[in-house]
Amino acid sequence: MHVGLNLVFLVPGESGGMEVYARELLRALPAERPDLRLTAFVNREARAAGGEWDEFADVVTVPVNARNRVQWVRGEQQLLPGLAKRAGVDLVHSLASTAPARGSFRRVVTIHDLLYRIVPDAHFGLYGLGMRVLVPLAARRSHRVIVDSRSTAADVRRFLRVPEERLDVVALGLGASPSHTPEPEAELRERHRLGARQVALSVSAKRPHKNLMRLLEALAAIVPERRPLLVVPGYPTSYEAVLREHAAALGVLDDVRLLAWVSGPELEGLYALAAVFVFPSLYEGFGLPVLEAMRRGVPVACSNSSSLPEVAGDAALLFDPADARAMTAAIERVLGDPAEADRLRAAGREQAAHFTWAATARATAASYDRAMRDR
Repeated sequence: MHVGLNLVFLVPGESGGMEVYARELLRALPAERPDLRLTAFVNREARAAGGEWDEFADVVTVPVNARNRVQWVRGEQQLLPGLAKRAGVDLVHSLASTAPARGSFRRVVTIHDLLYRIVPDAHFGLYGLGMRVLVPLAARRSHRVIVDSRSTAADVRRFLRVPEERLDVVALGLGASPSHTPEPEAELRERHRLGARQVALSVSAKRPHKNLMRLLEALAAIVPERRPLLVVPGYPTSYEAVLREHAAALGVLDDVRLLAWVSGPELEGLYALAAVFVFPSLYEGFGLPVLEAMRRGVPVACSNSSSLPEVAGDAALLFDPADARAMTAAIERVLGDPAEADRLRAAGREQAAHFTWAATARATAASYDRAMRDR
């Protein structure tokens, strides 16, 4: 089978978790299914940046600059079908929730979440409008729809009316063990003014649906002598100013460190010194940050919404993300109960080990087989 991978969306270093998904799947598919021939359809930015495309696949450049949303859509909807036909692919797999609506080939799309539909404020402007049009179109016109979790499968059935028989649930994986050596704890504590206090870590974008406002309220409810320092690395947004104002109003601004992106060694150092990882998100299509913390042995307390319970299993303390008091109780339990923290560390490592890119690749290839068979 000749499979085309639609990577028109992928601008290296700017596509977040979907770039991780694309790169890991491209590596894993040939190892798990050597019978597949792969062709990667990439934009100009990705082609110029190089990378592993040539190592694992034939490469076709779609002549658009995907930083421009209009060009990205044009590349995917107008140019990709013709290029895929000329390349002779049997099937095109679109990895980022949108997909070409036509083509002589079979079509598979991965829809990672319906954030644009369930949390409308998360996407705005031209991008938000595009998602509202293009994701339902991809769901209707694709022969198979892959989702990352049972929770997202339920959302896709409900909001996009995709029948269950066209859906394949394929969990994401974890890559190789982190290769970065953690920065020394003493250096991190000095740089970020952590003192000797316990640290609650929350790796998160500064966006409203990540529910950081309520996490600040949960932090404020812990008495000062037991209150941990909250450290939040992740890409900055204009919403960060709102978070700082809220922290100041609650009297906990000095207890919070809102960091931007940090280097690999610095992030590994933060995981190593963290006493608890807190993930209060209101909605996630999968929840990879939870597994990243678990495999490093950090006790996890996380939201019980959307996909997070199925990802976390019984290896995390779950709380209602709408209830700041429940969040406070979960944090305090981890910090105040060493036996429970040890249980969560061991259970987390075991849970994370279940999620591999090899398994993701096998299940993805099985979806391709169904798309070719169900004519």
